[in-house]
Amino acid sequence: MSKTLHILGVPFSTRTMNETIEELKLAVGERRSKPFHLITANPEIVMKAQDDASLRQIVNDADMITPDGIGIIMASRWKGAPLPERVTGYELLLKLLELGDAKGWSFYFLGADEATNEKAVSTIRSKYPNVRIAGRHNGFFSPEDEQRIVAEVQAAEPDFLIVALGAPGAERWIYKHKPELKAKVAFGVGGSLDVIAGKVKRAPVIWQRLNLEWLYRLLAQPSRWRRQLALPVFAVKAFRDRSK
Repeated sequence: MSKTLHILGVPFSTRTMNETIEELKLAVGERRSKPFHLITANPEIVMKAQDDASLRQIVNDADMITPDGIGIIMASRWKGAPLPERVTGYELLLKLLELGDAKGWSFYFLGADEATNEKAVSTIRSKYPNVRIAGRHNGFFSPEDEQRIVAEVQAAEPDFLIVALGAPGAERWIYKHKPELKAKVAFGVGGSLDVIAGKVKRAPVIWQRLNLEWLYRLLAQPSRWRRQLALPVFAVKAFRDRSK
């Protein structure tokens, strides 16, 4: 059975959340010259990759792409090969932190503003005391600071590099520095640090179960409306592409 399903040219992993975690556990245990780059892709990233050659290259070179968004799951159903479940950056991060608490894994956190980054890391230290914090830095930095951050990650050699620079900002940053980074696994987590820090509330469970988390975020943050314009365009293109 194939481990990927192509949706508008993007090869999505067919693995469940637990299977994805097993793959990442293997990556942590390997000797690697560069990080295992995982992308949790939603319809917005898929649509941007259609018209952006550099982003398309990043997507094609990723080690694994997971479906982050109900739109991706719906598109897989239209193709008659439904992906088993969403594997979102936020949920994946929480599960890795829980597992990392048992295994003593190390994490480096890059992104968000200084107060949010500091609060999120403090919360993680408190909730997962056996997780090793390899380092942290906010998402606002000069070119000089950027090289220092890369050097910090090189020296720390974390098991996981968690990047919260938005999408596709995180993916571009990881790809740009991939040859220099000595993390075992690297992936973007969108606004996850905002949620962990308590700055942004996640949708209530009922909204999540109804696959309406995107609508909850839009109602809570109306400024996101421009980003949501990609969703109907994605739906039309994915439906037309269903037989390919």
